[in-house]
Amino acid sequence: MKEKILVIDDEHGLLEVVEAYLLKEGYEVFTVDNGNEALLMYDEINPDFIVLDLMLPDVSGENICKIIREKSDVPILMLTAKNMEEDKINGLALGADDYLTKPFSPRELVMRIKAILRRTNKGKYGYDNTMISFNNKDILINKDEHIVKKSGEILNVTPNEYEILLLFARNPNKVFTRAQIIDAALGYEFIGYDRTIDAHIKNLRKKIEDDIKDPKYILTVYGVGYKFKGKQD
Repeated sequence: MKEKILVIDDEHGLLEVVEAYLLKEGYEVFTVDNGNEALLMYDEINPDFIVLDLMLPDVSGENICKIIREKSDVPILMLTAKNMEEDKINGLALGADDYLTKPFSPRELVMRIKAILRRTNKGKYGYDNTMISFNNKDILINKDEHIVKKSGEILNVTPNEYEILLLFARNPNKVFTRAQIIDAALGYEFIGYDRTIDAHIKNLRKKIEDDIKDPKYILTVYGVGYKFKGKQD
């Protein structure tokens, strides 16, 4: 079955180019040019991936991302004409998995979509059926079902958050720099700021920590990066 990609952008020329590239790669592509129609289309087709422009004429891309994240962990790649670091960090903090700044190469867009979907589908189709748990199953990662549980409750984590947490869980107490996390967890040449990782870590802490001001799992190693601390079951 073809994977369905929803592309949301108000630039019709860009929509046509992106659609052509994705169709060539064998994806089923749906395009919309405004936020309200995008939300309706999302509910109708249940896409496997979303390409989302931040600057839409009616509903902002940030709001669309927030609405979708409340009910799904579908991968989201944001497109932005803004070149401000803070705007990109804010988008990632809302739960986006990646971003590209316009103008961009359609080939790079396709590369990033493929990379994220590979990680998502690897878990979805159960290539690795083992589980990792910490602190009497307070945190449990089921790699067969590609899910994370906290105190028995399934968490809504994005593909990038899942891969970062899995990297940590496989290497407890190992200190990773931000560059190492990008390379090892994201699995491709991610062109971005170190604070990109900080945004993902902040989101993960909100989901797995009892107190984000005093984290017990994901610890900051000042001047270096992060490490994961926990007693593996």
